[in-house]
Amino acid sequence: MVKLGHVPTADLVALRAGAAVCAMPSRAEGFGLPVLEAMAAGTPVVTTSGTPMEEFAHGVARFVPVGDADSLADALGDVLDDPDLAQRMAAAGIERAAEFTWSRTARRVIDVYRRVLQ
Repeated sequence: MVKLGHVPTADLVALRAGAAVCAMPSRAEGFGLPVLEAMAAGTPVVTTSGTPMEEFAHGVARFVPVGDADSLADALGDVLDDPDLAQRMAAAGIERAAEFTWSRTARRVIDVYRRVLQ
């Protein structure tokens, strides 16, 4: 493991694409854009259950209980030790991430506003 500190956005894309796995343990994440970005880059994801990431990464990422370091380590090991699993997760992540476009998001926000205003 290498601790990088701040990474410029231009370099972050390459880092995600070259990563063997993205670990995103979280207790209170918002939408989870880093997870979606990792999935779009074809990087397998391990994250925590009971967070917003579970909604959009269900069936694609590996989930572990919040605060359970042993489960996190086991899930990361599973992905790193099984190239076939990692490849399946990467392919599924790319496919799922493609469903989340800015235009789709804008349409859904407009739909919410329309329902509220009716």
